Amino acid sequence: MSKEKEVLHSENEQNADQNLENETNASINENEEASQQEEKELGSANEPDDKLAELEREKTELQDKYLRLFAEFENFRRRTILEKEDLRKQANKNVFEELLPVVDDFERGLETINKAEDKAALEEGVRLIYQKFIALLEKKGVKVMESKEQDFDPELHEALTKIPAPDKKLSGKVIDEIEKGYMLHDKVLRHAKVVVAE
Repeated sequence: MSKEKEVLHSENEQNADQNLENETNASINENEEASQQEEKELGSANEPDDKLAELEREKTELQDKYLRLFAEFENFRRRTILEKEDLRKQANKNVFEELLPVVDDFERGLETINKAEDKAALEEGVRLIYQKFIALLEKKGVKVMESKEQDFDPELHEALTKIPAPDKKLSGKVIDEIEKGYMLHDKVLRHAKVVVAE
């Protein structure tokens, strides 16, 4: 009997150990499930925070790109303005450099006026300086506008006065030129001031 008791006691102990192990495993499983459930709940609760953080990061990146692009554009605009101004100054510089020899010729002519006894030679000198100056203007694209006996064109001419036409053929035409007009590369640089026949 005592053996039977021992066997029973041993079986009871094994059953108790088995039950304890089953309860422990069940408890562990429950804890794991609860932990997974908590992680899911926390994950879904953290999801909006993650999305918000992602959106904030994207916003910051876009603002940075925008500011950099704006700064680049401002630098480009300033550089372009400076380049245009420099180009304009250089263009004027070249014209003035070529005008200086004409000024030198005028100065030499003025010095000789008082000493000159030959008026014809003086007149010839002034004429040469004038021709040199006109040649320089033509080289730069400036041309004298032909106005006399041309049809009056308000795009090219400025009528200072109108007089009765001495001949019907001259009606509506320029009969006198008070101040010459000039073209710069086929555009009006200065309108000719003219007298028009009616």
